Amino acid sequence: MGFRFKSNPQLRRGLCCANDDKQQERSPSVIVIGGGMAGIAAARALQDASFQVILLESRERLGGRIHTDYSFGFPVDLGASWLHGVCKENPLAPLIGKLGLPLYRTSEDNSVLYDHDLESYALFDMDGNQVPQELVTKIGKIFGVILEETNNVREEFSEDMSILRALSIVFERKPELRLEGLSHKVLQWYLCRMEGWFATDADTISLKCWDQEVLLPGGHGLMVRGYQPVINTLAKGLDIRQGHRVTKIVRQYNEVKVAVENGKTFVADAAIVAVPLGVLKAKSIKFEPKLPDWKEAAISDIGVGIENKIILHFKNVFWPNVEFLGVVAETSYGCSYFLNLHKATGRPVLVYMPAGQLAKDIEKMSDEAAASFAFMQLKKILPDTSSPVADP
Repeated sequence: MGFRFKSNPQLRRGLCCANDDKQQERSPSVIVIGGGMAGIAAARALQDASFQVILLESRERLGGRIHTDYSFGFPVDLGASWLHGVCKENPLAPLIGKLGLPLYRTSEDNSVLYDHDLESYALFDMDGNQVPQELVTKIGKIFGVILEETNNVREEFSEDMSILRALSIVFERKPELRLEGLSHKVLQWYLCRMEGWFATDADTISLKCWDQEVLLPGGHGLMVRGYQPVINTLAKGLDIRQGHRVTKIVRQYNEVKVAVENGKTFVADAAIVAVPLGVLKAKSIKFEPKLPDWKEAAISDIGVGIENKIILHFKNVFWPNVEFLGVVAETSYGCSYFLNLHKATGRPVLVYMPAGQLAKDIEKMSDEAAASFAFMQLKKILPDTSSPVADP
């Protein structure tokens, strides 16, 4: 949506500007729709560049996918948790450093699959037996070899396919890579972690695109105190209207009109739409004129993944001093993993992180049922597990 800068009194009224109507020159104006990281960062950059900016957010909180929960008495991120690429090239790194927010390094490697080093896992079978670390490392390397073999499949086929289909072709051609028993279960756990990284099932991960992501150097770092301070800093001094659900955006030659569910209308030179993909898919916002066909097709074709987080807060730590606890099983659907926040933050908290189809199934449960499911998964590997604390 292009910027068009023209002076008119209605525009100034729409943005509640202090400029006198007789004043001929003014700053260009922008409405930012969506108070997640993208929207707040856009509004911050525009205001710092002397634009008049209003940010409209439908919910009564900022951050979008960033959501730090303080109800436990300490911060726990329910959404984004890591800084991927701990380096000066990452635009977030200087701000995080300036705020003095500590990072717990979980991996020195810029992997597009794992945000933790192999040595930081403790895997268990359904009977509570820990998998030897040597086997965990060995199967991790074999999984890497199998993924390398999928490159040959990618080069051979012109049409795209799922990574799961490519894996089946690799096993057909190289049966020696098939694993059995405990080794097979550990391999399924690695596939489960891959599904977690992409927040979807292996049968919907693109063979052609899965490894095309380019990460900044520096490895991965967990935000020990949560991401909320970053959001608060970027939002400071901005004109933000929470509880303003946008229903319609009308683009005209010299202005953009934005209608809100509460009946208000805002007018500006331009608008930046930074709402979640799911909102666009649901067609919750009407565009006039309609979006181009190619853009609507892109919105329709791009998938939305799910990775849930279920927080289990305990009185005491009774689990191994590793960063991840894993459950191995016959299928990736049956596998699970828990993030151990105690190692990074000193708090007795485990975060259950189901992804793919399992996350979709858990999404249908109540919060109580989901927490109970996560707890039962934990009891499978640690039978002496104590009950979680009943937090408010």
